[in-house]
Order: sequence, then C-alpha cells, then structure tokens
Amino acid sequence: FDLKVPLELPEYALNMALLAQESGLAGAVCSPQEVAQLRQTCGDEFLLVCPGVRPTWSERGDQQRTYTPAEAMKAGANYLVIGRPITASADPITALQRIVEEMS
Repeated sequence: FDLKVPLELPEYALNMALLAQESGLAGAVCSPQEVAQLRQTCGDEFLLVCPGVRPTWSERGDQQRTYTPAEAMKAGANYLVIGRPITASADPITALQRIVEEMS
C-alpha cells in the first residue's frame, strides 16, 4: 500500500499523531511498532490504540507489523485490538484466557 507521501512510515505515523494531539484529540490508532516513539513524543496522557496485535500462539494472517500483547503493552500501548485470534477460535473464552496468561 503506497500512501503517496514522501515520508517513511514511522515518520508519517508520528506526524499524524502530533496533528491529532494538536487538534485536541485524546489519542491515535497506530501499529505497535510506532508505540514507543509516539509515547515518548506525545506523552503519557495521549492514548494509543494498537490493532494487529497477535499472541505468540496465533498466526499473523494478513497483519505484517505485529507485536505480541506483552510487547505492545511494554512499548506503551493503552488499548490492544486482538480480533481474529479470539473471534476465529473454536473456543474464544479459552483464547482470551491464553492471551491474558501470556501477558502476565
């Protein structure tokens, strides 16, 4: 996917997060790979929501820029979006329990 922007993806994500913050928004959605930089630049009060988070036992599927739940939280994410590893599981409750265990 080409954004047609002359910036590398991490720099573009930072610019968009700063624009969101300057506009008065409470946070941004970002790849877990950008969380540490955005947390450092935007501060602790700025909320960071990370989709594409995958537990160690799940397949990445079409997600190319993933972290495990523990890695994303350690990097500074406030909220994790972990969809398919739970919803596509034959036992969603057990899948969620496994994710929580993996994070502790």
